[in-house]
Amino acid sequence: MRWISEAFRTRKAISFGFYFFSFAAVAFLMPNIVLYYQELGFNGIQIGIIVGMAPLITMVGAPLWTGLADRKKRHMLIMSLAILATVIITTIFPLLKAFAPIMVLVGLFSIFNAPIPAFADSATMAMLAGEKELYGRVRLGGTIGFGLAVILASLIIQSFGMSWVFWGYAIMMFFALIVSQKFIFSKRDEIASLKWDIRWVLTNRQWIPFLALAFVGGVAFTTIGNYLLPYMKELGASRITMGIALTIATLCELPVLYYSNLLLKRFKSYNLFILGITITGLRLILYGVFNFPTGILFFQLLNGMTFPLMWVAGVAYAEENSPPGMKSTAQGLFGAMVLGIGAAFGGLLGGWMLESIGGRWMYLIFGSAVLICVGAITLIERAERARQIRSIT
Repeated sequence: MRWISEAFRTRKAISFGFYFFSFAAVAFLMPNIVLYYQELGFNGIQIGIIVGMAPLITMVGAPLWTGLADRKKRHMLIMSLAILATVIITTIFPLLKAFAPIMVLVGLFSIFNAPIPAFADSATMAMLAGEKELYGRVRLGGTIGFGLAVILASLIIQSFGMSWVFWGYAIMMFFALIVSQKFIFSKRDEIASLKWDIRWVLTNRQWIPFLALAFVGGVAFTTIGNYLLPYMKELGASRITMGIALTIATLCELPVLYYSNLLLKRFKSYNLFILGITITGLRLILYGVFNFPTGILFFQLLNGMTFPLMWVAGVAYAEENSPPGMKSTAQGLFGAMVLGIGAAFGGLLGGWMLESIGGRWMYLIFGSAVLICVGAITLIERAERARQIRSIT
């Protein structure tokens, strides 16, 4: 039995390592990409188009790639090709300066990047076997990787220029590609009798509110991930202060992810999912109310209870409520709503709002809208549940 335990620990180390390097790559790219576009002279509408189109492509691409992998049972091949393509495409970015070619390159990058998170989550869940509630602890690798890399990225970019936004991403993702070759995907070949298509999703009472909330969460997190640093720049924050803000946010994820298995057992995945999005809405409002760099730093302390909580809970809920043989598809659908259509809406509208009314009002409006949407979806769901109970009795 000892060798089985050792193998299980090794499997967790594989996922931990992949998340470490892939999120280290994100630390170079995501917080700095809008600043890069601003440096090129793009206006708010152009930035909104680029930031918004990428998630739209993800929304379509993620379910298609993961669905193809589930049908053909070629998860490793498709994931490896996707990662390699993103590495190659990213190295081309520093060579381009005009809006049109960069928009085309962003489209290509988004096509291949779309399924990577879903594949990683699906493989991790498969390798965790009977201890899926430990996903959060494995996902700690991403938080640690992001936290270390964001400091490194700030120093490198400040010293050698914005081209390292892309070179840093490519290097880290290449290491992630190497680690991913040890992934083990589910070998279950059976296809559930339940029809897993758009019609099924649109009529499933478990998935409709879940996906609606995932959309709201995607909108909220995009405004933080893409527009927080430009907002801090608007408030006069230095790059060092921006790096501190990202570091604080990363450190606050650690305890939440480490104890996420206990949180899932105590409060259940769906309740944590709602809680994470609700706190995010409050966080956005606080960004707008306390519109000075020190205020931003203080409310970065809420980060642990926002995106990581929502993501861990969402991955767990998708795993729990998907048919056998379709686990990657379920994760792809969840990712498409958060990182796809939700992020697209937030990216498009956020870019325009940041330029036209400023970051303060952007965050006040988005935060209020998030809280209203969460409340409305929750009330509708409870009313529907009560109606079902009455019809049974």
